[in-house]
Amino acid sequence: MKVLVTGSGGFLGKNLCVQLENIRLGKARHPLVSPDLELFRYDIDTPPELLENYARTADFVFHLAGVNRPTDPADYMKVNRDLTDRLLDLLERSASHAPVMISSSIQAELDNPYGASKRAGEELMFDYARRTGAPVYVYRFPNLFGKWSRPNYNSAVATFCHHIASDLPITVRDPAATLTLAYIDDVVDELLRALAGKPTRSGGYCAVPVVHRATLGEITAALYSFKESRATRTVPDLSDPFTAKLYATYLSFLPTDAFAYPLKMNVDERGSFTEMIRTADRGQVSVNISKPHITKGNHWHHTKNEKFLVVSGTGVIRFRPIDSNEVTEYYVGGDDLRVVDIPPGYTHNIENLGESDMVTVMWASEPFDPEKPDTFFLPVQPEKPTETPK
Repeated sequence: MKVLVTGSGGFLGKNLCVQLENIRLGKARHPLVSPDLELFRYDIDTPPELLENYARTADFVFHLAGVNRPTDPADYMKVNRDLTDRLLDLLERSASHAPVMISSSIQAELDNPYGASKRAGEELMFDYARRTGAPVYVYRFPNLFGKWSRPNYNSAVATFCHHIASDLPITVRDPAATLTLAYIDDVVDELLRALAGKPTRSGGYCAVPVVHRATLGEITAALYSFKESRATRTVPDLSDPFTAKLYATYLSFLPTDAFAYPLKMNVDERGSFTEMIRTADRGQVSVNISKPHITKGNHWHHTKNEKFLVVSGTGVIRFRPIDSNEVTEYYVGGDDLRVVDIPPGYTHNIENLGESDMVTVMWASEPFDPEKPDTFFLPVQPEKPTETPK
């Protein structure tokens, strides 16, 4: 199948083309789209005469080219209507009468220059369908967000992400204003369904089935919490789909010199202990480094439980029920990665048996709370009773 994508270098076009290439190369699979694809990319820097060549042989067209913030208001119609008119004329003069999807906007319902140009493009599409019988898929997209979006151009979320990630100020005139949003991966998934002839219909239009609604105040508060999470070592609640998508978008706007951030290492003569991640409901992840022949631990918990994974070095993890003298040992090392559960009610320790540092990744079921540590000192090796001299 030959697929033409206009506006291939834009936010939506880039994401769509990358996924189509992934499918074509076998790097991604889609239940409805065959990898037998040939992709024609048309963008602002493409020689105009190529559009006729592409339209002549295209089996499907994603018409994504458009402007929403031109310097000259006349460009609204010049691009959003006139380019659409030219494309459809070329398709109509070809033998295939290819199906066409067009990227319109919810702004088409409004009486402004941008909305009028989008509405004009829609009308041209419906006329093309009536004349040729070709399927057309008109999508009035809400606000889109995700990686590769352009700040200060086509996405308020992109603008907020860019400014907050770069320590720039933002202006929110009405925090209570509600945005309807669609995430770029959800949009691409829907467009692939349209390519297969199975779009999500909503009356005479097509629609992305997964949308989110949030106020500007909620969005900016979440973005600032993402920024602060590096200092607090927290991660957001990624079980919430919108939060997960917004967090991914925010991270894509980090400056390249700000991907890394420091952690506080608690260092003493035994080694170090460094907290990496803490969550309210999924526990805490830390990295423990033990010097050679050092033993750490010798405590137990009522409810808190842990998982230890030695990733470098060799050692032993010992357990003893607090009401018994029976000691259980698990020998561990970086050459045989095994997770060892640390149940409540067992005093436990970990000893480095090697001649180099031993590195252990530790997960605890709850973040450490100094007001309620749930940690009680008790040696694992039971003390031998002292004999009374005769």
